[in-house]
Amino acid sequence: MTPDPIVEAVRKRLALRSEEGQRKYGTTLMRNDLNLLDWLRHLQEELLDAALYVERLIADESRHSDDGK
Repeated sequence: MTPDPIVEAVRKRLALRSEEGQRKYGTTLMRNDLNLLDWLRHLQEELLDAALYVERLIADESRHSDDGK
């Protein structure tokens, strides 16, 4: 079976992100100093960032679409 280049690219990025996080925070995601609510708040912050990025891209694309009319 031929490896999927997209999957391989994501694997590499995950590994790099893990290494970066371990350097920055001195631990892996297996840390046990956070409770469920802490993890949920971290996730919420990440998702809010993602929503901001999507909103920015939609605004940019909308402007480009309007320029072409």
